[in-house]
Amino acid sequence: MRLDELQAQRHLLIRQRIRFMVNQYEVHAVAPDGSEGELLAFAQQKRLAFKEQVTLYTDDSKQQPVLGFRARQVLDLGATYDVTDASGAAIGLFRKDFGQSLLRSTWHVEQPGLGQLTGQERSLPVALLRRFVDSLSWLPYHFDFTMNGQPAFSVVKKWGLRDRYVVEIHHPQLDRRLVIAMAVGLDALQSR
Repeated sequence: MRLDELQAQRHLLIRQRIRFMVNQYEVHAVAPDGSEGELLAFAQQKRLAFKEQVTLYTDDSKQQPVLGFRARQVLDLGATYDVTDASGAAIGLFRKDFGQSLLRSTWHVEQPGLGQLTGQERSLPVALLRRFVDSLSWLPYHFDFTMNGQPAFSVVKKWGLRDRYVVEIHHPQLDRRLVIAMAVGLDALQSR
């Protein structure tokens, strides 16, 4: 899919594939009837990497990278992740706000020329349950990202045997590649 077509997307579906020892994700457009549309990207998290890294490709053949994100630091509770395009050019970054995340997970997303967005779990009770009862880590969660008090995008984890997410994008100038990286990052990094 071309970048201008990707930027026109207002809704995305992300599904985690169940694989031994590796996290894989499929990012799909949403068809006009609300069903799962074409595959936009395939992500695979590198296992046992020195720094946390996820690369997204055009499909599961993993021949053509689209974007990726990588931790700046080896070990940091509030690590910053740089998001780059296929050529390595910066798209933006995201980072976990460790202090705010003690009770309710909070992330900050930055896109050059746009400013900072802040995303937080919508429900404090669900956030507390997920933190203090490890066996409930499968509970769905909802993240709302805002900029200057206005909705920018949201990520909703749905019930099911496999992790599945619905992403709704409200801000027209927000780079969809950055949104995809953050949404995949929520699943891949949330428990850290």
